[in-house]
Amino acid sequence: MPDQPRPHTCIRPADGPRVGGVRIDVLTWPSFVERLESFLACGRGHVLHYLAADPTVVARSEPAYRDLLNRGDLNLADGMPVAWATRLFGSPTERISGIDCMWGVAEWGLGRDLTHFYYGGTEEVAASTPKAIAARFPGVEVAGSASPPFLSLSEWRTADLGDVAATVRAAGAQALWVGLGAPKQDVVGDRLASLDAAPLVFWVGGAFAVVGGERPPTPEWMRRAGLEWAHRLMSEPRRLWRRYLVGNPKFAAGVARDLRRERSRAAGHR
Repeated sequence: MPDQPRPHTCIRPADGPRVGGVRIDVLTWPSFVERLESFLACGRGHVLHYLAADPTVVARSEPAYRDLLNRGDLNLADGMPVAWATRLFGSPTERISGIDCMWGVAEWGLGRDLTHFYYGGTEEVAASTPKAIAARFPGVEVAGSASPPFLSLSEWRTADLGDVAATVRAAGAQALWVGLGAPKQDVVGDRLASLDAAPLVFWVGGAFAVVGGERPPTPEWMRRAGLEWAHRLMSEPRRLWRRYLVGNPKFAAGVARDLRRERSRAAGHR
């Protein structure tokens, strides 16, 4: 079936600064977990997008993809460049990354009966990811995990995800973690949320590989400096050179254009 707008949940997204035309929610970690609480209380499916620079570059030139992201119940600044861009637009948000959330939400969910399902990665990664989280946080409730088939984006758009949603619901999962890589996971996460697979549907991309131990984490000093992209590029230059060496300048140029436009608009209203 083609992508369709998801039915409204009981909580409407708040407005926020736009990066590449994509709404970024202005949050701190405490306000983020407050939103998780409200999504769980609502009970419907809610999708949470973690946005680095690259998805916003794609969204700038692809209206359908931009609309899909803007349907997200929460759009989080996964990368420091996106967080810095919100600061330039006058609405600074805290960086809340997919990797940090896989650890942080697991810890937050202890004692709250929060159950997790992990859907992504190779069979080895799909198995190792929940084991790694359980090793760090004994008592975390894992409802299940699965390695999805390798499908093209067009195949994911038409795939029947009813069985996946039914499996997650039957397992009693409240937090579904989807790791397929953008833009596939955006499509899949949006559709699984519309099927109410779980109240919380996180798409976290390469976080599975890091948490599951397949790929080394970025050194903390590089993360704080906004150089996570450089670490990724050094790790996988053939696959990622275009995303970063072409995409990063496009991101910076697009933010600069948007900033000039906003300042011109503000000046015109004085």
